[in-house]
Amino acid sequence: MSVSDNRPFFLNLLKIHLPVTGFVSILHRISGMLMFLAIPFTVYLLDLSLQDDQGFAQASGILQQPIVQLLTLVLLWSLIHHLLAGIRFLLIDFEIGLEKQQAILFSWAVFIIQAILLLLLIVGVYL
Repeated sequence: MSVSDNRPFFLNLLKIHLPVTGFVSILHRISGMLMFLAIPFTVYLLDLSLQDDQGFAQASGILQQPIVQLLTLVLLWSLIHHLLAGIRFLLIDFEIGLEKQQAILFSWAVFIIQAILLLLLIVGVYL
């Protein structure tokens, strides 16, 4: 005898109403992937900038392009979010913030602190 399984086979994340803790978790994975994918480009820029004065000027010119500035901004968000969400997950490993209300509070804290830090970095770096 087999039991009927009514669970969906494909989960559409756009139709599921995730709690804020789910968004923090998914964005933590995405930010980690973005940082990993950015490694070759950042190593290239570092190598270019350390070659000589011309290499530094060329790397600086690359970083002045609008599309690269946008990608740099996304990478800055990625670093900030991954750090803050990682701290939240470390606290969970120490059994801090396991209860539902605490988890929701810490997740909102990640989003709020990340927004503040990102705005401060944007003001400091781009303006």
